[in-house]
Amino acid sequence: MKPGMEVGRQETIHIQVTEDMFASFEGNVVHPVYSTVAMVYHMEWVSRKIILPFLEDHEEGMGAAVQVKHIDAAPEHANVTLTATLTEFRDNQLVLTTVEARHNDQLIGKGEVKQVILPKEMIQKKIVSNK
Repeated sequence: MKPGMEVGRQETIHIQVTEDMFASFEGNVVHPVYSTVAMVYHMEWVSRKIILPFLEDHEEGMGAAVQVKHIDAAPEHANVTLTATLTEFRDNQLVLTTVEARHNDQLIGKGEVKQVILPKEMIQKKIVSNK
């Protein structure tokens, strides 16, 4: 890891809820609102943005755990802001963030994302050995 990543660092993304983000199973929309699946994806994405400027060419981040509480709904076309805050960075390998998702300044989701930083070579070996 390149130096400079410090606890408290934040990243934010803004998304607009679209039909492909609706709560659905087997292609059938259950609720025409921002799904938990989409929220988890965006929480991982905003947390990844925390590490991107600090990765060396030989490194990559991997998601290790996500905890999410989906608190409220956001309908189609809603603007959602997700903000990740770095809460722990240990041994140049473990990265923990807390994430909040807000619509109209109302908290609609919160969670934690854990990432690990590994050499790309190690990740490739894991992929090959799991085929």
